[in-house]
Order: sequence, then structure tokens, then C-alpha cells
Amino acid sequence: MSLTLRPARLDDLEAVATLYGREVENGTATFELTPPAPAEMGRRLTAVQAAGLPWLAAELDGEFAGYAYASPFRPRPAYRYGVEVSIYVEAAARGRGVGRGLLAALIEAIRDRGLRHLIAAISDSATSDASIALHRSAGFETVGRYRQVGWKFDRWLDVTLMQLDLAPDGGPPRGPGLQPGGPA
Repeated sequence: MSLTLRPARLDDLEAVATLYGREVENGTATFELTPPAPAEMGRRLTAVQAAGLPWLAAELDGEFAGYAYASPFRPRPAYRYGVEVSIYVEAAARGRGVGRGLLAALIEAIRDRGLRHLIAAISDSATSDASIALHRSAGFETVGRYRQVGWKFDRWLDVTLMQLDLAPDGGPPRGPGLQPGGPA
């Protein structure tokens, strides 16, 4: 088994949109209700990269296996040191280290940019227990839970909030953080 992690490219968009679209239509890891087209996923990829944040693709034995990215946590300036992380792994690739590799690479990329907080919002889904365990193994801590915040497939869904603090000593930031529309 050979796992390759690399920056996502425009030629990944069809696979990214297909994977995400399956989750939109059949799962609850996202609260979107209509699968975005590859062009919309391209707009999202471009926005993440324009912010100076990572969007990674994973290949397992040369085949697309998943993707992960970091996006600004909130738009207010005081939140400029935090990002939200998202990871999606193909069903056939789960349990094979893809999610772990993507998350580790995201953490290092965020650390390299001098940012501090990584937030994961994990909704009730068929994979939420595995996702919570994955994040916990990387040092994330559960910091809260939104109860019955999402309505999908005729049921209410909770969201578990997890956080990794890359500078738990509480010292001042090392850099300027994320800038609106610009790199970190």
C-alpha cells in the first residue's frame, strides 16, 4: 500500500465533487443538501488556496482516496489565528491511514503558517465515531456539542466540536494570522 499526499489540483475536482456529492446525498457528515458541481468545488479550492491555506489530496496506490482542507474559522479579525479542518475519505480507503495522513499533513501546514487553533465540527454520521477518534489521536480535545442543530433526512443531528491548540502556553501570536483574501 502506497499513500501519497499532495496539494490538490484542478484535475482532482471531478473526484472531489463525486466523493463530496455522495456524502451530501447519502450521509450526514455535511449539512449541504444539494451536491455542488465540480466548478463550485473549484471555486472553493481556489478560495482556500488564495487564503494561503492547504487543500490536500490523497492517493492510495495511485488512485484518488480522499481530500482535506483548512478554511478560515470565522470572518472576524480576532479569529484570524484559527482554521476549521475538513476531511473526506473514500469508503474503500477508510481504515487504511488516509485520514490520519491527511490530518497530520494539515496540522503541520497550519503550524508552518504560524496559526494556532484547528477546529473540527463533526456531525452525527456513520463515520463520526471514527472521525472523533482520529482527531483525538492527533491531540484534538472535545470542547463542546451543538445539540440538534442540523435537520437532514428527517432527523435532528448534533455536532461535536473539537479543537487542537498549537500553542497551549497562551503566548502571543508569532505572525499576523490570516488576512482577508490573502495568505497567512
